[in-house]
Amino acid sequence: MTSTTPAGGSDSTVPVVSVRPITLSAPDRGEDLRVRVTAPTTGHHLPVVIFSHGMSLGMDDYAPLVDFWAAHGFVVIQPTHLDSLGLPPDDPRSPLIWRIRTDDLTGILDQLDAVAAAVPGLAGRIDHDRIAVAGHSWGAQTASTLAGARVVDADGTPGESMADSRVRAAVLLCLPGTGGADLSPLAVQYFPFMSPDFAELKTPSLVVAGDTDQSPLTVRGPDWFTDGYRLGPGVTNLLTLFGAEHGLGGIQGSHDTRTTDESPERVAVVQQTTLAYLRTALGLDDDAWPTARLSLAEAGEPLGKIDSK
Repeated sequence: MTSTTPAGGSDSTVPVVSVRPITLSAPDRGEDLRVRVTAPTTGHHLPVVIFSHGMSLGMDDYAPLVDFWAAHGFVVIQPTHLDSLGLPPDDPRSPLIWRIRTDDLTGILDQLDAVAAAVPGLAGRIDHDRIAVAGHSWGAQTASTLAGARVVDADGTPGESMADSRVRAAVLLCLPGTGGADLSPLAVQYFPFMSPDFAELKTPSLVVAGDTDQSPLTVRGPDWFTDGYRLGPGVTNLLTLFGAEHGLGGIQGSHDTRTTDESPERVAVVQQTTLAYLRTALGLDDDAWPTARLSLAEAGEPLGKIDSK
């Protein structure tokens, strides 16, 4: 498909093409990896965002963010992880599903030229030195592992690092917080791997959280989703959205009906601030992020606030 009018009302957009599915070889996964690519139809040296979806979603979701980023010059690549393909609980891959998610993103990085070649007109136009990862909810945890976060083992020690030096920045939307005593019984039973260690999360990162996002996975409140900012040395910025729940106003798009805080205005803030952060973090525009911070701070009735450290 081709689009020239992304959401957000910006006056500097370009036409976008979206191609799906692109199949990538993944020998250790049990089945090939399928991805969607959304990219500008013009321009060269295009920066890349690899986006990891939340639980039960897939490569066709998050259009409000994906289309907006692409219309502003980014190539966005979205895998569909195994957890969205009806993997039965007794499947031997299930206990390692969190690790396979990370491998999906790494596999895309390893096959970036093949991905570009599968999109008409995209080959040779990607900037391999400007790559970011992003994700929402479980996908934010997945993306964070490439930025340096580790999953704590059953004995309480941080597991191996899966950080990838090719990744220069991360946008982590509703990033799950610390595990252990902070997890609810539901999370302990079904998602024990949601026990991150942020000490080595050193890649420049932005965390986005909603101040009314009460998760069934934790016994704490919405502040659980700010742990990555508090504990990750590379997470230098936190965008807190006022009145936002887990959908952050509807960033998953129309495919997902679980958004309980629908707000086009809130989605627009996420679009504009994440774009500005990516442009500055990847060295495209040093003024983009400071300008976005100032704009939000000076708004008459701001929809959120940005903290920095």
